[in-house]
Amino acid sequence: MEITKKDTRPFQDQRPGTSGLRKKTRIFMQPGYIENFVQSVFNAVRQQDQTDFSREILVVGGDGRYYNRTAIQTILQMGAGNGFGQILVARGGILSTPAMSAAIRRRGAMGGLVLSASHNPGGIDADFGIKYNIRNGGPAPEKVTEAIYAHSQRISRYLQADFPELDLDREQTVTVGQTRISVIDPLADYAALMSELFDFELLRGLFRGGFRLLFDAMNGVTGPYARHIFCGLLGAPEGSVIRGTPLEDFGGCHPDPNQAHAAQLVAHMSGSDAPGLGAACDGDGDRNMILGRNCFVSPGDSLAVIAEHAQNCIPGYAGGLAGIARSMPTSTAADSVAESLGIECHETPTGWKFFGNLMDAGLCTLCGEESFGTGSNHIREKDGLWAVLCWLSILAREGGGVAGILQRHWGRFGRSYFQRHDFEGLKSDAAAAMMDEMRGALASLKGSSLSGRRIQGAEDFEYTDRVDGSVSSRQGIRLLLEDGSRVIFRLSGTGTEGATLRLYLESRLDDGNLIPGDVLQPLLAGARSLLRLRERFGRDQADVVT
Repeated sequence: MEITKKDTRPFQDQRPGTSGLRKKTRIFMQPGYIENFVQSVFNAVRQQDQTDFSREILVVGGDGRYYNRTAIQTILQMGAGNGFGQILVARGGILSTPAMSAAIRRRGAMGGLVLSASHNPGGIDADFGIKYNIRNGGPAPEKVTEAIYAHSQRISRYLQADFPELDLDREQTVTVGQTRISVIDPLADYAALMSELFDFELLRGLFRGGFRLLFDAMNGVTGPYARHIFCGLLGAPEGSVIRGTPLEDFGGCHPDPNQAHAAQLVAHMSGSDAPGLGAACDGDGDRNMILGRNCFVSPGDSLAVIAEHAQNCIPGYAGGLAGIARSMPTSTAADSVAESLGIECHETPTGWKFFGNLMDAGLCTLCGEESFGTGSNHIREKDGLWAVLCWLSILAREGGGVAGILQRHWGRFGRSYFQRHDFEGLKSDAAAAMMDEMRGALASLKGSSLSGRRIQGAEDFEYTDRVDGSVSSRQGIRLLLEDGSRVIFRLSGTGTEGATLRLYLESRLDDGNLIPGDVLQPLLAGARSLLRLRERFGRDQADVVT
């Protein structure tokens, strides 16, 4: 095997965001683009940790989107060129983001490269991404991503081993120089972990009793996992999984599990004869949506319900919860559950990496974000299928259907009425100027009125990490109203084109039977007026409301 040192020049746009480096696919297809970024990852890790790669394991896999296989072959050549002792690559290149975290942790790997743009569309004219996960299985923290970016700005060469492309469709091990490359079963580690957390015999009994599940994989990575676990291991009937084959363009669909993009599933869950539980996951398997018959479960309520019942319904949490964590924009529904359990509910910025330190330090067990992400300390990523198994376990133990579970929860804790309004494709400069203007107005907003309610607090959220003391500023502007309602707005860091404004609205009420849109309409009108959306962007209707 020959190792080639290839000269290169920096690309100026390789700073990772909250979930790695995401760009249009054609940008990644530029000669040297992937090579530069991957070498920058290796350089940063080697420098920061003084790591001897010959003693380390690297895991590689992705969500199956367009360019996944080509990128994997490049990464294998570069991993061997950089002297890794072993590289584990998923069969077919298919490895969900939660399964990546599980594989890193169970196999003692140095880390892994996830090839995904998560819930973003796939295809040659759509999106691609690469994310580096560290030794604990979670996304690289900011100090690592900034080091990667710094290396990407001064890179002058990358290392690549010269060997033929590897057959990714059969499990095998080959030795290339000093590197062993193994094509592994992508389902094994993850399925084993789920069987340790959940009572699979209880769930098999649920399906033997005639319970029906409808799971929409949205042509993403979770199709094989859902068939293996729900149908193969738990005995759910064939047909319980729809859109279960991973496709390079997700079948032309937007693989984001919400009511707009999973409309087919929503329609199936309407009517008295609908299945007992409906669920969907996004392209890489870390996000989830939960539905009952004619019933949508908001992500904040899902986290709160799982936290309420985990100790009694899920063996993996029988010892109790150390704490709960939620991102700042996520509804405060879980806060009341934490209080009832006598544990802390941590509030962090958006981005799953902020939960990693809390979990590593034993400060929290369950985590959630309003962007349809829920998970626990079993891995260091959000986990869509895990959330579905949680709900199946709660239904098996508690009965009463999804709507009944929610009604009992709201009767005990009250209801958090919550919506997120996404305004997509905004001009980036104008969106940034709007946020700067709002930051400058925070002092004057405090004490003023919004929709007839006094604003008690106005701030740009700043977070100090409980474990390492790092500070993350400018994490979203929030207005706290006198009746406990919240209005929050921030620009998303996960898109690849233009800017996306996310506007979050929340009101807490004792009555759980109102219509969310009606409850939140005054807050929405006040926020649109405050932000001057029509004046700035010529629009005031969101592209997606969840």
